[in-house]
Amino acid sequence: MEIRIHAIHFEISERLESFINKKIDKLARRNDNIAEVDITLKVIKPETSMNKEAAIKFAVPQHDDVIATKIADSFEEAVDLALEATERQLEKLKQKK
Repeated sequence: MEIRIHAIHFEISERLESFINKKIDKLARRNDNIAEVDITLKVIKPETSMNKEAAIKFAVPQHDDVIATKIADSFEEAVDLALEATERQLEKLKQKK
């Protein structure tokens, strides 16, 4: 499985990158049919609270992509919320098999 993290208009810290990789690995262990993961992080202008956006896309062979976008105060929180949403979608795909 390939994980790609895109940070739009900022440099991603190693701590945030390892946090995301750890969360994705944990989810991928339960869903072995994931081919690749694209994560896009960006700061929404203007600079206010709730301005961190995380968009996560899981490519699942022979199914539509699983996508979720969430906005929160921090990137960690936005990633957690988006992963919760994708986890529910992945469970539905698993049940359809």
